[in-house]
Amino acid sequence: MEKLPKVGVHGRTVIPGVYIAGDLSGIPLLKMSLQTGAECVRDMVGKDRQGDVDLVVIGGGVAGISAAAEGRKHGMKVELIEGNQLFSTISNFPKKKPIYTYPTEMKPDSELSVSAEVKEELLLELEEQVKSLDITPRVGVSSHLKYSSLGIEVHLVQGEPILAKNVVVAIGRSGNYRKMGIPGEQLDKVSNRLHDPVAYSGKWTCVVGGGDSACEAAISIAQENAGRGIEEAMVSLVYRGAELSRPKPENVEKVHALASDGHIDLYLGTQPKEIKEESISLEPKGGEVKTVKNEGVLSLIGRQAPLDFFRKSGLPIHGEYTPGYKTFLVAFFIGISTMYLMKAYSLFQGASWNPVSWAKGYISHLPEDHAYGLWDTMVASMSNGFGFFIALIYCSAVVGFGVDRIRRRKTPYVKLQTLTLMSIQCCPLFILPEIVLPWLGHLGTFDSGAVKVIADELFPQVTYDANGREYWRAYGFILAWPLFVWNVFTSAPLWGWLIISLIQTFVVIPLIVWRWGKGAYCGWICSCGALAETMGDRHREKMPHGPFWNRVNIVGQLILFLALGMLVLRIVSWATGSSLGGLNDILLMKTWKPVVDYLLAGALGTGLYFAFSGRVWCRFACPLAALMHIYARFTSFRIVVEQKKCISCNACTSVCHQGIDIMNFANKGNHMEDPECVRCSACVQTCPTGTLQFGRVDGSGEKVISLDKIQASPVVMKEQGVD
Repeated sequence: MEKLPKVGVHGRTVIPGVYIAGDLSGIPLLKMSLQTGAECVRDMVGKDRQGDVDLVVIGGGVAGISAAAEGRKHGMKVELIEGNQLFSTISNFPKKKPIYTYPTEMKPDSELSVSAEVKEELLLELEEQVKSLDITPRVGVSSHLKYSSLGIEVHLVQGEPILAKNVVVAIGRSGNYRKMGIPGEQLDKVSNRLHDPVAYSGKWTCVVGGGDSACEAAISIAQENAGRGIEEAMVSLVYRGAELSRPKPENVEKVHALASDGHIDLYLGTQPKEIKEESISLEPKGGEVKTVKNEGVLSLIGRQAPLDFFRKSGLPIHGEYTPGYKTFLVAFFIGISTMYLMKAYSLFQGASWNPVSWAKGYISHLPEDHAYGLWDTMVASMSNGFGFFIALIYCSAVVGFGVDRIRRRKTPYVKLQTLTLMSIQCCPLFILPEIVLPWLGHLGTFDSGAVKVIADELFPQVTYDANGREYWRAYGFILAWPLFVWNVFTSAPLWGWLIISLIQTFVVIPLIVWRWGKGAYCGWICSCGALAETMGDRHREKMPHGPFWNRVNIVGQLILFLALGMLVLRIVSWATGSSLGGLNDILLMKTWKPVVDYLLAGALGTGLYFAFSGRVWCRFACPLAALMHIYARFTSFRIVVEQKKCISCNACTSVCHQGIDIMNFANKGNHMEDPECVRCSACVQTCPTGTLQFGRVDGSGEKVISLDKIQASPVVMKEQGVD
């Protein structure tokens, strides 16, 4: 599926005055297209913008007509532009094509409504409503948009530009058909559209594709053949995937039923290789090429989105970076890499511009018996290295982008989750180790009694730290082993931290995962997750999906294996006093620190936020996440699915920055149990029909025990009457 322009989605605009509605916004179902068309207009009402025409609607499909009708309702001057005919997409559907108008209980808040379930009846229904609304389209094609101080210029292929205050783009996925890229594709018997299944009845036909259009074509031809008494399977459905996961469940069931009855030859995990006049060659994955008799080929593998319109309009398109943005990505990566080099390897520490140099100079001029106040303590923490400033920048980013996330994703779940992440990041992961504990140390809190014994065990006294103790080890209160290894991989055992780490990693976290899922830690506690859910929130659609990227997840398992091996070496060296401890130190400093801490978690994990979303480290390389995947096999947590609401729009999968194909669970009615899930709530929040909610299931994995009380779905909130 093509990545589409991120201009406006579901009635919300990114560029003022320009909205996307209907199929192009990712909502292919009729009722939702009606809804988004009306939502776009309701969003623009009351917003004062320059222009001659209140609203220009580009596209005369259901979303465009719905937007025009809503505009007329609000007293707007509306211009509707259509280059072909109203509802042309529906007109070009195959004869008697079934129309899916579920969820049946959904009533779109639009001037138009739909109830018919067959193409011909639906067209009559819509055309009658258009007549009653007295909407007359202007025949024309818009080439691009241009912005000026006077308004939005809607340029036409023929005619003068229209100066609009607002524009709704509802042109659908009406670009060129995708090509198979195989020999023989240019033959006359190859078509990209099924007009009438009767034309293929009694012919050896091959349908290529795994979406609804391909399934429906194969079904209609097979049913036509069966109705004529043809018992032989003269229609084949060829799809490269191992299963039909994208179409609506009804279509999948019909295909498998017809295949079982011998009316369809189903070739899954298979690609067409060559088309000849009387045959087609098919190649199954890992198998030999098979030649099948053939008289007609329907290539129904989708269309390319009409991106030229958006390119000419200067509107951003996912995956297409301008030279300026590419420069930013490179500069950001270099900047992040440099920051972590300064932290891990003291790069530029002696430079006069480095604040660490200033802090060292300040501390060096203090008398030996100087009584450290709060300010002096903070400067002492600064003088220990760039880690103080990394933590400060990290906290600022989490808070700043966290506020932005709360403002955009207005659900109780996101608000509470983000505030929790901000609080944990700022308090126990910055203020406590860098300010509070050192200040208490300078006040003499840890100088005597039982408190000193505990402090010596948790924060050993050292000379290299300007505050006199290793207060940085307090990060271990939140960051568990093997995410944070430095409290465990010590030359001599720190029993306090060993006990804390043991309880954290092997008792507390498993219980949390069992009850609330892996995401309770990754999405609500972890500092890596804090930055991912805030700074990375606007970029979650950039996470790559697919089998290849799922295999890259093994990196985290390899790092976990390395951590376990180092733990065994460390324990043996403690117990025997052998030289294995030296080997462990080499692995720690020459492998773990540069490869894991600096490169994967720091430079790549953070530096690629704006290119591959915020979960690069979390998804692919985090060893603690890899360990929690084991725990997650026993969890009762699920993303609970209400199948009858699922419209297979793929919105949930597209926003998952863990690369989970959530729609593959939802449209089958299976409660989502992928261990990669970090409970970010993006899929639940984005789902336009309220199909998804967080909850728990019983041991069978099927019966829902409970749903989360903190609501994450705006649709469900609206159904419940919650603002």
